[in-house]
Amino acid sequence: MNSLKMLCVLACGALVQASPGRAEGTFDMPAGAHFNQQKLAKVTEFFRNEVATGKIAGANVLIQQHGKPVYHETFGVQDVVSKTPITDQTIFRLSSLTKLVTSVVAMQLIQDGKFKLDDPVAKYIPAFADVKVGLEKKGEDGSKTLELVPLTRPITVLDLLRHTSGITYGFYGDSLVRKAYAAANIYAGDFTLAEFVERIAKLPLHNQPGELWQYGHSTDVLGRIMEITSGKSLFEIEKEKLLDPLGMNNTGFFVTEPDRLKLLAQPLPNDSDFRVGRAYRTEVRQKWESATGGMVSTMADFSRFAQMLLNGGSFEGKTYLNPATFDLMATDHIGKDSGVDRDYYYFPGDGFGMGLGFAVRTDPGNAKPPPPGSLGELKWDGAAGCYVVIDRKQDLFFVLLEQTPTERQRVQRTLKQLVYEALEN
Repeated sequence: MNSLKMLCVLACGALVQASPGRAEGTFDMPAGAHFNQQKLAKVTEFFRNEVATGKIAGANVLIQQHGKPVYHETFGVQDVVSKTPITDQTIFRLSSLTKLVTSVVAMQLIQDGKFKLDDPVAKYIPAFADVKVGLEKKGEDGSKTLELVPLTRPITVLDLLRHTSGITYGFYGDSLVRKAYAAANIYAGDFTLAEFVERIAKLPLHNQPGELWQYGHSTDVLGRIMEITSGKSLFEIEKEKLLDPLGMNNTGFFVTEPDRLKLLAQPLPNDSDFRVGRAYRTEVRQKWESATGGMVSTMADFSRFAQMLLNGGSFEGKTYLNPATFDLMATDHIGKDSGVDRDYYYFPGDGFGMGLGFAVRTDPGNAKPPPPGSLGELKWDGAAGCYVVIDRKQDLFFVLLEQTPTERQRVQRTLKQLVYEALEN
C-alpha cells in the first residue's frame, strides 16, 4: 500500500476508533465529569506520605482540565543533599517520555513530506537492508542456539513508530537476541546517533517486522531518519519544529550549565539505578542525542506539550499536528487483524493498544474492576518515574514528574486511581 493510501486508511480508522461506544464496566464515565476538590486532597495526602516515609525524594503533580489547572502541587526536594524544594523549573530526566517528543516531531516531518510511514528504513539507512532475524533453536540437550534468517519484509517507518520493528533492548529479558544486545556493548564510548544506529543494524532483530510488539531502540532509528531527511541534528530539528514554537525552553538532552545543574532533580541515593543498561550522563555533554530516552524537561515546559496533545495537535493558535496526523497517532495500530502479537513484555498493558508514540486505551481490559480511565486515553511513562495521561473525553491531562525508578509503577497506579476517584458526573 502506498503512503498516501495508508494515510487515508489509517486516518479513517482513527476516526472510527476515536469514538467507540461505551464499553462494559464502570471505568469509562460519560464526558463532562468534574473534580471534587475534597477528594483531590487524597493526592496531596498520598504524596506527602511518600516523601515523609522516604520512598521518594519529591514530585511535581499537575492535573489540568478545560485548559486550566484543577490541581497543582509540589512535594519534597530536588535532591536530599541540597534540600532545594521542587518547583515548576526543576529539571527531570524524562527517560522514555522522550519517545513522545521524538514521535510528534517525526509526524510533523511526515506532514511536511520529508519521509513516509511506509518507507523502508533501508531507504535512508542502507545497513538495515542486510539485517537478519535471530530465531532461537532448542537442541536435544536443551541448549539454545541462534539461527539468523532473512527478513520476510523490510522494516518500515510505521514499524519504528509503533514498536514492531523487531529492534529491542538488551537490559531486560533473557532471549538470545537480548543477550546479544547486552554483549555487544553498544553504549561504549562517545558516539553520534548515526554511529549508534549503525551498531544496532549489526545486531539481529528479535522477531520479524510486524510480528510482535517489541520495546527497544526503534525510536533512535527513527531519530536518525529525521536527521538524514532534514540535514540537521535531532535536537536542532526538535527545537525548530516543536520546542521553540511551543515555548519549551528548558527541554533538551543535557544539563551542563552550573545554573541549570542546580535545578536537576536527583533520585534517592538508594534508588539511583535507572536500570536501562547504561549510566545516565545528563550532566556530561556527549555526541549521542538519545531519541528513545535522553531528554530532560520541566513541568513548565512539559505541561505545554501535554496540553497541545490534549487539544489534538494545536496550542495557543498554532497547529503542530493537523487533525488527520493526530488521529493517526491516537489510533491503535496493533489491534485485531494487524498481525501483531503481544507477550509478557507488552508494556502498554492490558486494555491498551499502541498508537504512533504512545499507548491508546481500547477496552476495559481483564481486571475486575477495570483500571480507571476513558476509551481513547493516551499515556506513556519512563524509567525515571515521569508519567503522562491524556484523556480527551474528559478534556483533561495529568503529568507526574519524579525520579524514582523503583517506586514509579506503584506511584503511577495510585495517582491514576486517585485522579479518577475524584472525578464526578
